[in-house]
Amino acid sequence: MKTWLITGVSRGLGLALAQAALARGDTVIGTVRAGTPDLAAAPGALHLLTLDMADAQAVPAAIDQAFALAGAIDVIVNNAGYGLLGAIETATDEEVARLFEVDFFAPFRLIRTALPHLRAQGRGHIINVTSIAGRAPGAGSGLYAAAKFALEGLSASLAQEVAPIGVHVTAVAPGAFRTDFLSGHSIRKSSAAAGDYDASVGKAAQAFDGMAGRQLGDPARAAEAILAVVDAETPPRQLLLGSDALRRARERLDVQIAEMDAWDAVTRATDHA
Repeated sequence: MKTWLITGVSRGLGLALAQAALARGDTVIGTVRAGTPDLAAAPGALHLLTLDMADAQAVPAAIDQAFALAGAIDVIVNNAGYGLLGAIETATDEEVARLFEVDFFAPFRLIRTALPHLRAQGRGHIINVTSIAGRAPGAGSGLYAAAKFALEGLSASLAQEVAPIGVHVTAVAPGAFRTDFLSGHSIRKSSAAAGDYDASVGKAAQAFDGMAGRQLGDPARAAEAILAVVDAETPPRQLLLGSDALRRARERLDVQIAEMDAWDAVTRATDHA
């Protein structure tokens, strides 16, 4: 029996994860921007907090409220977020600032507020939902990849900092899942790029448009995978979700290793003699 804090339970992976946790008898504190998600729960098992992740002051207040409500929280899932597609050149300062506010700074503020509570408990598990884009970036989603890459880096360091106090950290990088991530609810697009980007950004945009509603990943199965992670005695610090994510990550590693080998002599030549 675990108590969860999950951001963004209105739709997508957050909704599927809340459903799976509630179905096995766990308690869920979920955040929503507005409305009431379709979640069936036993009395007292589900608590909803209204939270706009872009509101810097509201995030810490909501986390303190969640701990006051539950007393102790076993699993914190930074799930809420959205994507920004388009060429890096055409993105505005405002678009990028809001993207990082929601996808990176909000999870950071949540973690910073939660850590004193988790240290007092002497236990806990932080799940940061990143993206395969943060591990194997592609054209057309560079700024989204940058935000998720930042969360990946934070997760890797944080895992080492909090391991001695009994707190686990796992960065979960999904591939393409059949949610509404590519709909207007969860995706933003910067203004159209110049024709010079047709072969890169334009091609990627066509692929995204053709993928909507046909993604390989099943959100319900992703939720079960995350349940397995938090139940594991030795959970992973990084987890890929989806065969497409696995393929992209392996291809990216192969390219990195080949490039490291090709430039090995140059790399080593920079040491003091």
